Amino acid sequence: RPSIDRELLQSLPSLRVVGNAGVGVDHLDLALISSFGVKVTNTPQAVADPTADLGMALLLASARRLVEGCQVAVSPDTKHFAVDWLGVEVSRATLGIVGMGNIGYRVAQRAKAFSMRILYHNRKRRSREEEEAVGAQYCERLEELLQQADFVMLAVNLNPQTHRLIGRRELGLMKPTATLINISRG
Repeated sequence: RPSIDRELLQSLPSLRVVGNAGVGVDHLDLALISSFGVKVTNTPQAVADPTADLGMALLLASARRLVEGCQVAVSPDTKHFAVDWLGVEVSRATLGIVGMGNIGYRVAQRAKAFSMRILYHNRKRRSREEEEAVGAQYCERLEELLQQADFVMLAVNLNPQTHRLIGRRELGLMKPTATLINISRG
């Protein structure tokens, strides 16, 4: 993406708005841009569904060993597929969603269609109606979610509280067979 620096801003005296296709604007020098009287906008809803779709696609591809299976399928050495190439069951597995904002909630909607048990951890608990609509159960402590989930999906904003959210300690709390999927920014 092009850099918006002082030289560019000076060359565009009629510029009034910088629009970012997506949520994050941390790659922009907001103070510099606003010092030229230019506003910055973003499109937070524009990427929620595609990102949730991608999250579920990554979950399914991992669970069903899609990439490995494709490589084996096209190999001239392959004579047959073993039963374990089907991967692990997604239906009725436990999905832990860390970050139940717009994207996390849309992931939960999709996971419900797979009859997944849905746990979530978020700064703020969703309303009872929202939880019931997707069959989600709130975990006040992240550790509780990590210990129970077969799949952990990170869908958090990048900020000082979420930077390095998952480390060695958190990975150690997860089931040895669990899969971590990161659809967060940053």
